[in-house]
Amino acid sequence: MVYTKNFIDGFEGRLVHQGATYRKACLVGVIIMVTAFEASAALAHSPNGNWTYPPACCHGDQVSGECEKIPSLAVTPRPDGYVIILRPGDHRKVTHQNRYFVPYDAVIPSGDDNFHICLHPTEEDENCFFAPADAI
Repeated sequence: MVYTKNFIDGFEGRLVHQGATYRKACLVGVIIMVTAFEASAALAHSPNGNWTYPPACCHGDQVSGECEKIPSLAVTPRPDGYVIILRPGDHRKVTHQNRYFVPYDAVIPSGDDNFHICLHPTEEDENCFFAPADAI
């Protein structure tokens, strides 16, 4: 049987089986991974309490997040997708007029009757676009 010093539990002089130390290290790794996953999911926020932006779309909260409801007047349907023109005040990240094009196959149904857009990493980059189900 192979023994090694166990530094994980803080008792440096205590000898434990190497397999037990390995299992403890794996458990610590799993706990860290689960905590990190929960923290990333917590960063996504809800626009109205009924649904949540997917974590891949939103990297913040209701104050600092990239996702936000936008005026329906900013959205124009075309045969091949939506044209979105945002001006300052339409979205918290927009500082100058921006034009986006989103093909219909990239549109995500919103959880309410509003249009939403996620701008990431900059205001020039549309990351996710949500449209009401009856507008898709």
